[in-house]
Amino acid sequence: MDLRVLHTTTYRYQGSVDLAQHMVHLSPVDTPTQTVRSHTLTISPEPAARSQTTDAFGNLRTFFSLQAPHEVLTVTADSRVDTRAPAPLPDDPAWQTQTWEAVRDHFRYRARAPYDPASEFLFASPHVPRDDAFTAFARPAFENGLPMLSAVRALMERIHSGLTYETASTEVNTPALVALAQGKGVCQDFAHIMTGCLRSLGLPARYVSGYLLTQPPPGQPRLIGADASHAWVSVYVPLPPGTGAQAGDEPALGAWFDFDPTNNRCGWGSPGEDYVTLATGRDFADVSPMRGVIQGGARHTLDVAVTVAPPYELEALQNPPAGR
Repeated sequence: MDLRVLHTTTYRYQGSVDLAQHMVHLSPVDTPTQTVRSHTLTISPEPAARSQTTDAFGNLRTFFSLQAPHEVLTVTADSRVDTRAPAPLPDDPAWQTQTWEAVRDHFRYRARAPYDPASEFLFASPHVPRDDAFTAFARPAFENGLPMLSAVRALMERIHSGLTYETASTEVNTPALVALAQGKGVCQDFAHIMTGCLRSLGLPARYVSGYLLTQPPPGQPRLIGADASHAWVSVYVPLPPGTGAQAGDEPALGAWFDFDPTNNRCGWGSPGEDYVTLATGRDFADVSPMRGVIQGGARHTLDVAVTVAPPYELEALQNPPAGR
């Protein structure tokens, strides 16, 4: 699927900002289910310095500094991405029958056991603690001896059906345990809750930021800026014992399986062809679209406009026929 994503962030300051340092995660990368065809990041006013690096999780991040007074800052990411449907499950039935307890045991400490890099996603992170409340909520989905993927899917369905999606019911810094206790939130909360449940059971999970192609209400036109960024969860499944080749002390090979508790969808590499992956990390703090430090401008307003559409649709919206 050929998709274009237009993501514009605008800060308007009350008073002039004299100096600013910012970091953004707005540049998608190639994955097994997507290929980036083009990407531009436009910043106004023009930064005095700008650089791009890859972080510890493989995400592209851009740093820039503004050293002249300004009252408005606009950052626009324009990406075109070819997405593909999630890969089918491997033919080997071991992938589908490996129990969640076996995966948990794989990550338990064993003297001289090879290190698995996915272990990094077992631990508490700034937005996602390991807590008994998560374990208690998740445990009904994790019946003894249940296959790993079946158990995680049951947890996804439990979150999807048991919690209420309610816009503006939480803020960006609302703790996941608070969202769980109140039984409602947005996609960020659902992803944090699911991540906390899995880690509290001893299973590695990471937070994924990105976008989802949506359709306007019946009879309504698509509007520029009417979409939003999205978040879901990726769960690591190690290579089942006895399948494939493992060389010496190398860690067991495995794969990441994505689950979207907001929409109750899942798949290898992404939940669907209509998803665009932007960045992955331990939680939202690792992949925040934009953050920074400023000098001056005591108060500000923030506007975010996101459009996800096939390129021809977006171009038609940006360049309507004369007379409209």
